[in-house]
Amino acid sequence: MTDTATRPAEATTPRKRAAGLTLLGPAFVAAIAYVDPGNVAANLTAGAKYGYLLLWVLVAANASAVVVQYLSAKLGVVTGKSLPEHLGLRMRRTPRLLFWAQAEVVAAATDIAEVIGGALALHLLFGLPLVAGGVITGVVSMAILLLQNRRGTRAFEAVVTAMLAILTVGFCAGLLFAQVSPGELVAGLVPRFEGSGSVLLAASMLGATVMPHAVYLHSALARDRHGDVPAGPERRRVLVATRWDVALALVVAGGVNICMLVLAAATLPGVEGTDTIPGAQAAIAANVGPVVGVLFAVGLLASGLASTSVGCMAGAEIMKGLLHVRIPVVVRRLVTLVPAIVLLAVNVDATMLLVVSQVVLSFGIAFAIVPLVVYTSRRSVMADDVNAMTTRVVAGVIALVIVALNVALVWLTLAG
Repeated sequence: MTDTATRPAEATTPRKRAAGLTLLGPAFVAAIAYVDPGNVAANLTAGAKYGYLLLWVLVAANASAVVVQYLSAKLGVVTGKSLPEHLGLRMRRTPRLLFWAQAEVVAAATDIAEVIGGALALHLLFGLPLVAGGVITGVVSMAILLLQNRRGTRAFEAVVTAMLAILTVGFCAGLLFAQVSPGELVAGLVPRFEGSGSVLLAASMLGATVMPHAVYLHSALARDRHGDVPAGPERRRVLVATRWDVALALVVAGGVNICMLVLAAATLPGVEGTDTIPGAQAAIAANVGPVVGVLFAVGLLASGLASTSVGCMAGAEIMKGLLHVRIPVVVRRLVTLVPAIVLLAVNVDATMLLVVSQVVLSFGIAFAIVPLVVYTSRRSVMADDVNAMTTRVVAGVIALVIVALNVALVWLTLAG
């Protein structure tokens, strides 16, 4: 993949930075990872099976994501290096290879989920076989990535942001017609579980919301967009704009996730066949209206196409930063496309694959967040822009909670 950092023209000039709005964009690309098909499967399953019970998980996860993604972008702006590049510079060969292996497994898991999501959407919209839909999803995502290589990051950001707008309409339209219970909605904000199944699903939702590959990628997106930002007023202006970028993007992404869970909680409890995305889409169409069902499928398609492109970019950045190796975008696309097509060809339940992929992602979150918190809290790395004590405490608590939830997930899985 072409290294966008080598294109000086892509970096924002001081005059453009002063305009403010030109600084927005990188977070909206990263935010696509928070509304990928894995989110759809996890959120619909949570709403259909437990109603509003796990709404608080989405709210807490999205609030955590705002902190994490800002720290990732801040690292890229201040140091001019991505998180994988920092890891690659500071780790010895064997630990670095092991770290790369787990990071690539995480990136591959999410990419597979996104290809499967696109295949499901094309099946729902046009009746295409899942294998054919997966191939089409992979080809279109490759075209989007080639656009980024040839036309620059601005064109890529524009396409991804447009898809974010489409999926927002697609996933949220149903709430206009659903009968939401205000009392149960408020009760869903109180943290609690109901049995080990809800804990397992909460871990899946967390893996679907706080995305490791988005943490790795956002630092690179910020680095490539802003270029070398000098310390002082110029950098402070960029960091303020970055906070707005992250907040706005994740308010949109978090709102979409909440809409999906609430829609499922309001329309799908007790409905047969809602344990799969096709079944849930059919139930939404039957209970809310066929137009809403079509919009939902369109949203799923936009989600799959955009998120698999972003996931592929993240995998390439991880390899470049940790192994100092760059591979062509076509090769990178094929590496994760082939396993997804194989899984679809052997008729493994697609919705279950999506949910399991999010559990896999939850294991990789700590590996991304812990070094991010450590590096942004070191004055030797961040100089005067080192994290304040309050930020260190909040980020540390987020990392501890995520690790604790993953330990619980392992214990519950082994205990059956």
